[in-house]
Amino acid sequence: MSARSSRLWGNPWIGLVFRFVLAAVLIYAGIAKLMEPGAARDAIVAYRIFPGSWPTYLGWALPIAEVVTGLLLLLGMFIRWAALFTSLLMAAFIVGIASVWIRGYSIDCGCFGGGGDISGDGRTWRYSAEILRDLLFSGLGVWLVAWPRTKWALEPAPDTIVESTHDRFQGEPGE
Repeated sequence: MSARSSRLWGNPWIGLVFRFVLAAVLIYAGIAKLMEPGAARDAIVAYRIFPGSWPTYLGWALPIAEVVTGLLLLLGMFIRWAALFTSLLMAAFIVGIASVWIRGYSIDCGCFGGGGDISGDGRTWRYSAEILRDLLFSGLGVWLVAWPRTKWALEPAPDTIVESTHDRFQGEPGE
């Protein structure tokens, strides 16, 4: 591996950019859904995946989870866990979008508010673009799972935690 490529992998400045991109996307998407909770429910219903009252609960829980996760990423707290949740959430979105695409439904994904069944055809390019977008966001999350140490994070760097714990237990036996 060249010196240049080793500076890219795990670079805390790149991680910062990825954190801020994911935070902005999640906070925006969550707030847009919270502003129209009925639309978020309708978008979930349009996927035809969840039974009964699940879409009502998910219509509230999903945007709250997105905003909280976005804020954690923005502040740089629990980065690895927030990034893991983000990647899994994006994978779930990809499965949902692929599911309606395969079954031939025409919906607005509701990713950034709105959503639900729509009339017309020509969704093929849109579904593929939505899947590619979510793959990109999932990739940013995977990067942060692998390298959670970023600039401007409130969370202490992992090596700092290990050192401070190690220092606490350096006393003599029996003290």
